Amino acid sequence: MSVVCPDVRREAFAEASRFRAEFYECLTARRDELFELADALLCIDGPVTSPVDLTMVPEHRRGHGALYGALNRGRFDVEKLRTLLAGLPLPRFEGGRLVLAVDVSPWLRSDAPCSADRLFCHVYGRAKSAAQFIPGWPYSFVAVLEPGATSWTSILDVVRLGPEDDATAVTATQLRAVAERLISAGQWAPGDPDITIVMDAGYDVTRLAWVLRDLPVGLVGRIRSDRVMRLPKPSLKEYALAYPQGGRPPKHGKEFRFANPETWPEAAIATVTDTTNYGKAEAQAWDRVHPRLTHRSAWLEHDGELPVVEGTLVRLKVEHLSKEREAPPVWLWSSKTGAAPADVDLWWQVFLRRFDLEHTFRFGK
Repeated sequence: MSVVCPDVRREAFAEASRFRAEFYECLTARRDELFELADALLCIDGPVTSPVDLTMVPEHRRGHGALYGALNRGRFDVEKLRTLLAGLPLPRFEGGRLVLAVDVSPWLRSDAPCSADRLFCHVYGRAKSAAQFIPGWPYSFVAVLEPGATSWTSILDVVRLGPEDDATAVTATQLRAVAERLISAGQWAPGDPDITIVMDAGYDVTRLAWVLRDLPVGLVGRIRSDRVMRLPKPSLKEYALAYPQGGRPPKHGKEFRFANPETWPEAAIATVTDTTNYGKAEAQAWDRVHPRLTHRSAWLEHDGELPVVEGTLVRLKVEHLSKEREAPPVWLWSSKTGAAPADVDLWWQVFLRRFDLEHTFRFGK
């Protein structure tokens, strides 16, 4: 294209042109046809119900045979493409902070019994409590979230989960690779705010925080409302006053039962924020709250004494949801300790932005 519309931002157009040229270099076999298929997929009006529909789009200039040849024998350099995506201009929150979201979305394959490595994927039905398990391929996505009035996300990595994969181990490897690529691309440098990664309740956020503790990342994950965690262990002075008879100091503090307010100490931080859609949002935070780990599940093969993975526990309560529905409290756990009120507000606000990934999944499918 040699003529640029005067209404188009030239910097953005130049960046898109550079990306297209570098994306073309990532294609290693049947690259011309694969490149035109990508253009046709983006330019077609409406959903693609059959691959052959793409050959009818003006951006696709080849025949049916080229289409199936590219789908069967086309190849591209995955690592080169991942490096390219990590080097693009990425949206940032206040202070230049990068916020990533990780989530799993299935590609359902119920009518393809010959497809290898299918799993039973959890899918929500239209009615309440109408969840189903349908054969398909679950994919783990990592994307950059954007601030402001937008639902767009920038996908950085996608990995398919297999029947024998440990989801936590795969996610840890995936997040480590993404963070290292971002650092290598100059997206993060010493002195910048840590990269924040948000996730829903299906992830073992404390295990991931321990595995990724050597990276400049902070994890924020939702915790089920029936959990029981532990407060920090008392200081030696507090222990001597509470147990004058002596004995071995405890490794953990008292229980913090989410469902029992009587076990909650006074919150270290409390904030109130006016929101457009949910009324007042009240956040309470407790520092150095941690789970009492046991040699089960993800920690089964851990050598030595199990660690104490401390973080900040946040309870978020809003006045109402959309259509004036009652809103149950949301519990979040962050891998960072010693938080300030601004940190607590940032965590629950970026967690709510995690829902933008659902729009990305719907757009892709």
